[in-house]
Amino acid sequence: MKHVAIVMGGYSSEWKISLTSGQVVYESLDRTKYTPYKIHILEDKWVYVNDQDQEFPIDKNDFSIVVNNQKISFDVVFNAIHGTPGEDGLLQAYFSLIGMPQTSCDFYQAALTMNKRDMLSVLKPYGIKTAISYYLNQGDYIDTEMIIQRVGLPCFVKPNRSGSSFGISKVKSTEELLTAIENAYREDNEIIIESFLNGTEVSVGVINYHGEVIVLPMTEIVSENDFFDYEAKYLGKSQEITPARIDEKTKLKVEEIAIRIYKILNMKGFSRSEFIIVDGVPFLLEMNTVPGLTRESILPKQAKEANIPLPDLFDNAIVLALQSAN
Repeated sequence: MKHVAIVMGGYSSEWKISLTSGQVVYESLDRTKYTPYKIHILEDKWVYVNDQDQEFPIDKNDFSIVVNNQKISFDVVFNAIHGTPGEDGLLQAYFSLIGMPQTSCDFYQAALTMNKRDMLSVLKPYGIKTAISYYLNQGDYIDTEMIIQRVGLPCFVKPNRSGSSFGISKVKSTEELLTAIENAYREDNEIIIESFLNGTEVSVGVINYHGEVIVLPMTEIVSENDFFDYEAKYLGKSQEITPARIDEKTKLKVEEIAIRIYKILNMKGFSRSEFIIVDGVPFLLEMNTVPGLTRESILPKQAKEANIPLPDLFDNAIVLALQSAN
């Protein structure tokens, strides 16, 4: 029986969503193979929370707990933290240092993919198409004319390192640009401004399943709002159509690029990449390495379409993590 620490929470605006993802993993794991533990990693505490909502502190020296005077060490960590510190490499580096297997990608890949502009810069020489972009760091001089000249209107202003569409604005006029930049800076001190791509948005799950890198049935995103924002993602203001309504030739092209990106970046674990397809050509927006795992989330729905039940999906991640540690 393997002791599995399911880490959830985190320090970002996504912490509540992460708690829901972690709870789904906790409820889904096969109790004949695993003893799962809910581990809340929050800014003010790292604790094990039992089913009675009692809290027991984590010993950060070896990531263990003491319950009823008995020390419990974990065999593996299931990472369900969206955003920092679970999706940006911080926890991955910590677990690597203490020799603890974990289900997500390694620390460099996590740090790279969390940083949209760095990841896109790495992939461009490989011919991966992306939107035209303009970068700003907090404190930089903001030349609105130069920005609009570069990316055009409408455009998107995004925090460079955040998820769940927090801090993203669609800008339709020069007058809206400064407000959008201020909004993005509330989430991150680095921002990315991108040209608008008018096409079909698809979300593409790529995982290593039983040792083979596969693409799950992709999801077409049709937002009722101006774009796939927080309301569209979590409050039902969108249609998420799986499988996506695209022709076979385009589907194969997106799948090929998604697998290529996964392999170029030497990924492990789950990934979910967002593309806009313009006239049959896929443009990469971003990659999530700890995608949502709630029952309403895209990746679990894609797995269901591929006839992979959640217990199998999560078991596969744990098995691969344990194998890679040997």
